[in-house]
Amino acid sequence: MTSSNSSWSFASRVVPVIVLTDVAQAVPLAHALLDGGVDVMEITLRSQAGLAGIEAVARNVPQMHVGAGTVTRAVDMRQVSDAGARFALSPGLTPELHLAAQEHRISFIPGVMTPSELMQARDWGYTTVKLFPAAQAGGLAMVKALAGPFPEVHLCPTGGVSPDNLADFLRQPNVAMVGGSWLTPMALLESGDWLGLSRLAAQASKIAHSLES
Repeated sequence: MTSSNSSWSFASRVVPVIVLTDVAQAVPLAHALLDGGVDVMEITLRSQAGLAGIEAVARNVPQMHVGAGTVTRAVDMRQVSDAGARFALSPGLTPELHLAAQEHRISFIPGVMTPSELMQARDWGYTTVKLFPAAQAGGLAMVKALAGPFPEVHLCPTGGVSPDNLADFLRQPNVAMVGGSWLTPMALLESGDWLGLSRLAAQASKIAHSLES
C-alpha cells in the first residue's frame, strides 16, 4: 500500500501503543500479544530501542503486523520502512511526511485533532486517520461529531482509550480501530510478565469481538 490507507490486512481493532525500554522485549511481546488475539503492534520511536525492536519483530515474527509510531520527520519514514514496518503512524501530518510515505510506499495513518486537519488529510488521500490526543480533542463526543460531515473517513482514536470506554469507541461506525498504551504497561514489560500482557490483550480482543455482527 502507498500513503493512501483505505484497507488493512490485520484483524485486530485494538492497536497496542508500545514504548520499549530494551530491544529484547520486542519478540516475546509480539508472541504474547498474538497469544492474546492481537495481531498488530505499534512500536513507537519514543525510545532508543524502538527502531531495533521493529526490525526484530519484522524479522522474527512475520505473522505480527508491526508498525511504527511517533513518526514525526521524513527521515523517520525512511528508517521505519527500512526496518520492516508495515505501516507508520504520526501524531500529525506535514507535507514532508506525506511525500516520504509515498516515496517509501508505506501505509501511513496521519494524526489529526481538528476538522480542518481531517479535511487536509482526506484531500491528500487518507481515509483512515489517527484522532490524537483523543481525550483532549473531545473523546467520544468528538468522534460522534466528526461522523456527520465526514462519514467517509475512519478514525483511530488514541490517547484516553481504556478498557472502560473501549467498547463505546469501537461501536461508532466511523471508528476503524483504537490505539492504547494500557495494553503494554511499563511495569509488565520491564518485569517480562508475558502472561500478564497476553491476558490484557485477550481482554481487549474479547471486547472487540463481542461487538462484531
